Amino acid sequence: MDTAAIPPEAPRDCTLCPRLAAYRQAIARDQPGWHNAPVDSFGDPQARLLVVGMAPGRGGANRTGRPFTGDGAGGYLYDALAKHGFSSGRYDRNGDDDLRLHDCMITNAVRCVPPQNKPLGEETRACRPFLVSRMAHLPRLTALLALGRIAHDNVLSTLGLRRAAHPFGHGACHDLESQGRRVRLFDSYHCSRYNTNTRRLTKPMFDAVFVAIRAYLDSGC
Repeated sequence: MDTAAIPPEAPRDCTLCPRLAAYRQAIARDQPGWHNAPVDSFGDPQARLLVVGMAPGRGGANRTGRPFTGDGAGGYLYDALAKHGFSSGRYDRNGDDDLRLHDCMITNAVRCVPPQNKPLGEETRACRPFLVSRMAHLPRLTALLALGRIAHDNVLSTLGLRRAAHPFGHGACHDLESQGRRVRLFDSYHCSRYNTNTRRLTKPMFDAVFVAIRAYLDSGC
């Protein structure tokens, strides 16, 4: 794939996935003041860490236009980033803030909000070139954090690696090499409201992943 010919962000009027485009349009009829478009990545263009989520939430990033902004998952993630030195400034769930990311960028495997928060396989495949390009446009990238299995699987597919050889698991990490690039993939359960409310994911569990990431980056890798 020629990543130089593919932009790292999807066009605002993207129609690669008809179901997702139709869903965006339906939401826009009810909520015309929302973003209602593919959500661009957010963060430091010189980041060594790329956080990969699944897809924008209906009333979260699809509303505000910024990844993980506007819902419970965002508050959980941005608290962790601040705690571990990846951000500065104030986070506001409506995006009305001065938040800045440092050495970190956040993106999603699927850039548009899916119905019932469940993207289809063909939609993750259609959106994958943007993830390929996003990674290629981060010249210092050495670490990836996959939030959930869908993000994990898409990172592996983006790098052309077998999923069976790199199983998903909370707290797992995998040293990956593809086309001359070496990165370490860290896994976490997604910080969705469901996972945090049921305590499938707790703050100490999430912190432990970021402690591992910070140690890896601070080691000079």
